[in-house]
Amino acid sequence: MASGDTGTGITMPSRFGRILAVIIAIVALVGVVLTAVESDFGAILRFGWPFAFVAYVAYAVFWKPSVEVSDGGVTMRNVLRSIHLPWPSIQRIDTKYALTLYTSYGHYSAWAAPAPTRYSVGSVDKSEINRLPESSYFAGTIRPGDNPASDSGSAALVVRLKWEALRDAGYLDDARLEQERPTVRWHLVTIIVLIALGTASVLSVSL
Repeated sequence: MASGDTGTGITMPSRFGRILAVIIAIVALVGVVLTAVESDFGAILRFGWPFAFVAYVAYAVFWKPSVEVSDGGVTMRNVLRSIHLPWPSIQRIDTKYALTLYTSYGHYSAWAAPAPTRYSVGSVDKSEINRLPESSYFAGTIRPGDNPASDSGSAALVVRLKWEALRDAGYLDDARLEQERPTVRWHLVTIIVLIALGTASVLSVSL
């Protein structure tokens, strides 16, 4: 999982997801080109919608999702909504299936940080594992999802380091939440475009 400093925090998209998004977009583009070569311009206008829909789905599902760690907390940008979880709300960090934060509000998983298979953890250098934060260990070992070479592991590492630093400094002692629910922002543009392109695709192949 690549990371970048956005000025307000560290944003981590899925490395594998972005590679997959590019591959799908290229396949969709090839489909458009082949349609153009074998048919006329009208065919492109008619059958181009499904290719556009597939490419946008790849963008929304695999390219855009990310995990952002900032001074204010962790923001999970999933496919249809973003959820901001302030540090005082976070109680436990898990990576069994994906980066999952157990909070005072409930538990939330990051679409951009899926866990790898259990076999891939064996490829990690032992010295690197030994430098993982204390909260990474479960029954004396780490989950495959805490493999720092994976999307879930690299995101969890950043979250754990910040969370443990705040916890050890006492900032999370007797923490009080300012809101009864986490801040949720729905991705209305993404939802509208998905519906529009999906509808156009169905109509283009059925008419």
